[in-house]
Amino acid sequence: MVNLTLRSGLRWKVSLAIAGVGALIAIALSLVVHNAARASMINSSRDVMDQRIQLAERYYRTSQGRTTLHAKVDDPALPEQLREAAALGQRATFVQDTGGSAPQVWASVPLANGKILSMHQPFQDRLKILDEMDRALIIGSVSVVLGGCALGILIGGQLSRRLRKASAAARKLADGDRDVRVREAIGGRVRDETDDLARAVDGMAQALQDRLEAERRVTADIAHELRTPVTGLLTAAELLPPGRPTELVRDRAQAMRTLVEDVLEVARLDGFAERAEMQEIELGEFVVRRVRAFSPEARVTVTRHAYVNTDPRRLERILGNLLANAAKHGRGPVEVTVEGRVLRVRDHGPGFPEDLLREGPSRFRTGSEDRAGKGHGLGLTIAAGQARVLGARLTFRNADPEAAGGGGAIAVLWLPESSPTSTGTFPIIRVPD
Repeated sequence: MVNLTLRSGLRWKVSLAIAGVGALIAIALSLVVHNAARASMINSSRDVMDQRIQLAERYYRTSQGRTTLHAKVDDPALPEQLREAAALGQRATFVQDTGGSAPQVWASVPLANGKILSMHQPFQDRLKILDEMDRALIIGSVSVVLGGCALGILIGGQLSRRLRKASAAARKLADGDRDVRVREAIGGRVRDETDDLARAVDGMAQALQDRLEAERRVTADIAHELRTPVTGLLTAAELLPPGRPTELVRDRAQAMRTLVEDVLEVARLDGFAERAEMQEIELGEFVVRRVRAFSPEARVTVTRHAYVNTDPRRLERILGNLLANAAKHGRGPVEVTVEGRVLRVRDHGPGFPEDLLREGPSRFRTGSEDRAGKGHGLGLTIAAGQARVLGARLTFRNADPEAAGGGGAIAVLWLPESSPTSTGTFPIIRVPD
């Protein structure tokens, strides 16, 4: 079952709300004005007809039975309501609305000889005035609705722009730009709830940055303090007599030293203080030489040569970590492919765990059971951090196990066309589909 979700902008929601309220008010007022005007005109016409029937009655009495003003005696079309009023000896008026044409306004008076004098006139002239007033009300209502839409678009557009600026600044903040402030990004002289939201986000971001910076400093300080005793431990291990226990001590001491160096490197990368020393290299030749040194059994394929401006030392670190990760957690053969500025490293093991594909590499987490137990989880974290320093993008995915070549983990490094800026930011990498 497909779930379709419609997404509409804030400005349109505000404009539709204002237009809807304006339309309801305009319709209600139009109906009230129309009914009040119609009732007033009909009452006025009944008063006029009442005056005319009185004149016609006096003329009938003084002129010995002659009529005037189109009055009739015992009109057969006289409504039954007026006949009943005449039977009671009352002068009366009546509005006869047949629904097909203009209403007829009647007036009647009983005569002394038992007959009924009456006259009637269509409500045509007043009806035309009422139609013109209805047209004016419709035009006014449409103008109110359009004006409400325009006002809603103006107000909603301003609010929407401020929220879009706030969301863009928040995304930059999430991407690691610590100098961005949401309050400064939205700007403007208007002070509303978006300013409160911006200040709250800025405060939360600053508190989070302060906490992360404190944790980074603690980690770096601990790792730095461990370097001296670990170095002493390695030196002492070299003095032990040859044998299996000595090899185990040296191996664990060396692993501890590697861990300390990796933690220090992660702390430096987290501090965004690293700067790349760029130089131009031929990527295919560089990768072939480094793969032969790191993993001679890996297969290297260069489908397209390209010159890139990058930091060879950091690129070598990324390549070495990717190969080491493939060797520890995957299965052979390990394939390295260079296509222009794109570098791929693939193994044929169980693939990356789902949490890594979803969230990216995480320190001190080595993944699922099939790819765990042989490392401390900093290799891919360092590779991703060094890629950020280079202005590159490192992505991870799993190959389709049913496709040609079977499954496995694939790490792809997209090197940029331009170098990172001096401020440590990096250009947008457009990744092909």
